[in-house]
Amino acid sequence: EKENWNREKLSLQKSLRQADAELSKLRAELRSEAFLRELGSDSENVILRRIYGKYLRAESFRKALIYQKKYLLLLLGGFQECEEATLALIARMGGQPAYTDLEIITHHSKGFTRFRSAVRVSIAISR
Repeated sequence: EKENWNREKLSLQKSLRQADAELSKLRAELRSEAFLRELGSDSENVILRRIYGKYLRAESFRKALIYQKKYLLLLLGGFQECEEATLALIARMGGQPAYTDLEIITHHSKGFTRFRSAVRVSIAISR
């Protein structure tokens, strides 16, 4: 009998919590509806303009980030091409180092290349 009372108590508590949650949800809806009624059409236009302005700023920021990404990729590609051309020229001139094969000159570990690329990105960003 005690277990039945406990089960009934738990089910009633659960239904009370659900009713409280539904009541708070309905109160929030009433507040939002009352707020919208108070605003009127002029303030709705102001709110829409403000939201549209925020959208335009976010879109502009997104496009700027895309442009910066493309610029950095081109910059990194330019560094790599410039470095390869310079090393090939040095090799042809007979200066130090005396290797003539460009692959031997520019052979670095993958970690070193990544580190150098990261440093160049940070320098480009700081500029």
